Amino acid sequence: MFDANLSFEQGPIRPPNEARSLLLRFTRNCPWNHCQFCPVYKGRKFSLRPVADIKADIQTARDIADDIRALSERLEHDGRVDDHVISHIFKNAGYNDCYRSIAGWLYYETHACFLQDADNLIMKTDDLVEVLTFLRERFPDITRVTTYSRSKTASKKSADSLKRIREAGLDRIHIGLESGYDPVLKLMKKGTTAATQIDAGKKVMAAGMELSEYVMPGLGGQEMWEGHARETAKVLNQINPHFIRLRSLRVPERIPLYEKLAKGDFTLQTDDMLAKEIRLFIETLDGITSTITSDHIMNLLEEVSGKFPEDKTTMLDVIEKYQNLSDQDRLIYRTGRRGGTYRSTDDLHNDPATYHKIQNLVTDIRSKEGKDGLENFITGLADRYI
Repeated sequence: MFDANLSFEQGPIRPPNEARSLLLRFTRNCPWNHCQFCPVYKGRKFSLRPVADIKADIQTARDIADDIRALSERLEHDGRVDDHVISHIFKNAGYNDCYRSIAGWLYYETHACFLQDADNLIMKTDDLVEVLTFLRERFPDITRVTTYSRSKTASKKSADSLKRIREAGLDRIHIGLESGYDPVLKLMKKGTTAATQIDAGKKVMAAGMELSEYVMPGLGGQEMWEGHARETAKVLNQINPHFIRLRSLRVPERIPLYEKLAKGDFTLQTDDMLAKEIRLFIETLDGITSTITSDHIMNLLEEVSGKFPEDKTTMLDVIEKYQNLSDQDRLIYRTGRRGGTYRSTDDLHNDPATYHKIQNLVTDIRSKEGKDGLENFITGLADRYI
């Protein structure tokens, strides 16, 4: 029966592609927490959660899921979590966020689970194996379990430990590689090196887990963009991960990197410069079978997506198409993209009414505030999503 007091702990973030996954918190915050570009865990202390607490949360999530199924039966929907059941839960103030989270997960039927927070491989192998085994026992219908980890942590795990973790039920690891260029890694206080990134990636792959590596275009700034693009690609060529996910750099005032930006020690890439950087990055990727995704609003060109090697030319064509736009159309596209209106450069001409609205907006802001004022406006639009 419904128990309003049932709840379990969840962390602050997850990858965009895990938005419809069951979210369970295995550790709290980040054990490193020095990265200059990351705003997420600053001011928060890392802690390992006791195994008993994690298992209690898993059991609570199971109880809530069973309760929701029972609710569906009482509502005569045969245990299905459909529109009617979802509406009942979200409109009833008696159901807490944990109920809503589980209801959404059951509704979308992803059968996926993401383990929070930033670095769960830092747990003792025996402890991680125990909670993964318990999770799989309580949720036998789950088909994919994923988590974040740092490359340095993964590199320190033995091959046997990673294999045991895989066998216990961890299917995929997300690693924030960000850059494969040591000077950039040092500047950003990433706490790792290109060699460690390669070692970690190879170990995870050898253990039989899927590997998703995140790359941050723009992280080298105007000072080191070329080395950042080229050397990051070379690192990935040696790892050949299943997924390479692009997450372009943004620098709002609340992140540590902003201080370097304000002092003139770091110069941001413009959108046009980023297009050139990503083009070099894609061109340098070679000999891999990875899938590239650019599925985040912070990325200028969402269509830079596909599988290597067959889609490499298509991805480069997307970038070239943007670069070949007129100055005016690039400006309109950037404004529309950063505002969440455009997903492709093709959208510029698919909806003339929207094009003219954005064109008028750009003209108005530039006439009143100048070129710098317009750039500040576009930057503000993009920074909302961090």
